[in-house]
Amino acid sequence: MSSGAPQQQQAPPPPYRQYRQMRAATPHSRAVSCVRFSPCGRLLATASLDSTVALLSPSSLAVIATLRGHTDGVSDLSWSTDSLYLCTASDDRTLRIWDVRPILSRLNPGAQPADPNADRCIRVLKGHTNFVFSANFNPQTNTTVASGGFDGTVRIWDVNSGRCVRTIDAHSEPVTSVHFIRDGSIIVSGSHDGTCKIWDAMTGSCLKTVIDEKKPAVSFSMFSPNGKFILVATLDDSLKLCNFATGKFLKVYSGHVNRTYCIQSTFSVMNGKYIVSGSEDNCVYIWDLQGRNILQKLEGHSDTVISVSCHPTENKIASGGLDNDRTVRLWVQES
Repeated sequence: MSSGAPQQQQAPPPPYRQYRQMRAATPHSRAVSCVRFSPCGRLLATASLDSTVALLSPSSLAVIATLRGHTDGVSDLSWSTDSLYLCTASDDRTLRIWDVRPILSRLNPGAQPADPNADRCIRVLKGHTNFVFSANFNPQTNTTVASGGFDGTVRIWDVNSGRCVRTIDAHSEPVTSVHFIRDGSIIVSGSHDGTCKIWDAMTGSCLKTVIDEKKPAVSFSMFSPNGKFILVATLDDSLKLCNFATGKFLKVYSGHVNRTYCIQSTFSVMNGKYIVSGSEDNCVYIWDLQGRNILQKLEGHSDTVISVSCHPTENKIASGGLDNDRTVRLWVQES
């Protein structure tokens, strides 16, 4: 006997469509360290060891503006949720906040292009005592930023005043990543000390230690878009998906090479659910999130792919390569 309403069948995932390289550009004179599409999808920001940040067209990869001001390499960048501000983390021990509004307003049809070399920096955040390696805007507000550095601290900053409002002695070795959950209440951090920890963003107290090994180093960590999972990279060629509530590891993604660098991976949730990462064999890897199998390996870079980013509304991946490559590449799914 049927007991009431029929069971809802979950729709099967869409068939995987191959990515192909659409474009390559060289906006920097040194290694690319980070690539990030803006949440609005209208800009692609790239950071480099040449101490600059470039704002590129996400379709042509033409340089729209160059942000200068850091005096040493830039390791990370983060967009505010409204795409109006950009935060950058540098080996010069500072973070900078850049106002992107004049650039965005000039992207409209018929508008005069913005001055590509104007000084857009509105804040310099000082306090770290060594390289700043990671930065992340609180997704709920463009007035709060978290950062992690080689001094072992995680710091919370008030963008309006430029002041550090909390310093957390988080790790015994360099902090490789900091990332807010989507409601902004907690932060995940990873470190070369082999630990991955969860912090209360208001109080700075440690809520949970997700990984507590001495080795391998945790090279990257981030919350999934829905906030239920944490993606953790370790320097033993491994990416793991952890259930945040239980602390249990659900999936391991492997096949790529990652022993040396802090490679930034990401989730792709536009057309099916994938994990995307760079690799030290100069490729971009795409895994099926559920099945853990490699769906595609994108070849084209001539050095380690250090960073990848998925476009928020289109089936596009951007990737950046280290010093022997220096390119930013755009990959699109075949329609």
